[in-house]
Amino acid sequence: MLRISGGDAIAIASRIFCPMNGKPLAEAPVRTAVYGRILAPEADGSLQPVDDGIATVFVAPASFTGEDTVEICCHGGILMTQTVLSALLTAGARAAEPGEFTRRAFLNGKMGLDAAEALGSLLEAENRSQLTLAFGGMHGTLGARGQEIYTRLRGVMSAVLANIDFPDEDLADMSRQEMCEQVSACERALRALADTYRTGHAVAEGVVTAICGRTNVGKSSLYNRLVGRDAAIVTDIAGTTRDVLSERVSLGRVTLRLSDTAGLREASDRVEQIGIERARRAMDEAELILAVFDVSAPLSEEEHRLLSTLSDYAARNIAVLPILNKCDTNTPCTQTAETVERALGTPIRLSAVTGQGLDALIDRVETLFVDGSIDMRNDAVVVNARQYASVLRALESVARAREGLESGLPLDLCCVDVECAMSELSRMDGRAVDEDIVSEIFSHFCVGK
Repeated sequence: MLRISGGDAIAIASRIFCPMNGKPLAEAPVRTAVYGRILAPEADGSLQPVDDGIATVFVAPASFTGEDTVEICCHGGILMTQTVLSALLTAGARAAEPGEFTRRAFLNGKMGLDAAEALGSLLEAENRSQLTLAFGGMHGTLGARGQEIYTRLRGVMSAVLANIDFPDEDLADMSRQEMCEQVSACERALRALADTYRTGHAVAEGVVTAICGRTNVGKSSLYNRLVGRDAAIVTDIAGTTRDVLSERVSLGRVTLRLSDTAGLREASDRVEQIGIERARRAMDEAELILAVFDVSAPLSEEEHRLLSTLSDYAARNIAVLPILNKCDTNTPCTQTAETVERALGTPIRLSAVTGQGLDALIDRVETLFVDGSIDMRNDAVVVNARQYASVLRALESVARAREGLESGLPLDLCCVDVECAMSELSRMDGRAVDEDIVSEIFSHFCVGK
């Protein structure tokens, strides 16, 4: 299917598509499939039939982009598609830029920026949870929730301005106490919205995850198990992994931006030292650390130091999951299991080779990052850092406005914070957003959208 959108879309399509009923394409019923012949230019400039196909006309504003649009379906095949595309370009069309159709839909008011972002996520979805979350976002759940809060704040703003402009006329339809109650309700709503980001981020963007441990505990075997293929080389030679390997992985409902790292130990080899430095950097940048220990062997000195380091990470609110690997062996080391549990909490017993215990790992990760009370299809969920930043800034402004109202600050000062919150909500759904942000968002789309 080839799509043409813009003021001349119907005229351009008419130059290469002839309905079999003999009527001009411009007179075809809108949103109705029309059977016809597709023409393409020959070397001498004449137009000759190359295929039979279907054309559907959409008249502005009742189209995806809000503009006149024609969709032409030809028979499949690379050469045929290229031939019809070339004919359209010769007839006066130009190639679309990445995301240009969706961008036009946004600019023409057919969808909010949050819905456009959700469409991009839908196209790139790698698991069912991402599909479900993107489907809800496409239908404007986040934008609708933001609009509800915005409308409340607008009512407060109107009351404040009426009070400032006409202090003796009693034109404000809210008392100061009522303003405070409305702003407090908005603060609670924004806080609840901000709390959805942990789930939205984990599903849509992915949790930055590092697998760490000493050499030969099975880190690369676990990495391969989670990736679903032999992405990392696995041998019984210590120090096989020298660099950080990274993949996006679906683990239950959570997406992991997973990294396999070099084994942590004292090394004299310069290349291995660089790998270990990168491993530590990956741990510093991680939101989740999968700390792997060999349950069949006593802990080494390096691992005792690692336990202390991991405890520090956990104290900084970085999620650390201890994993006792090789649980399929017949000689587990009780002391290793007890020491790891004392330092990091209940470990997950797992065999990276057989997959035993993988379900327990999935459950723990989902418990950490997915709020089970959220209906990802129907609830408003913040899914990316841009949206989250706007919600947080709006929340900060609303909190200041509420504190000002409660403490008796002049209404004009409170009004400034309410206005800032409204501005941030407008940025969240794209009603007021910088051109460079819009360009960045749509640059990641495919050409067809």
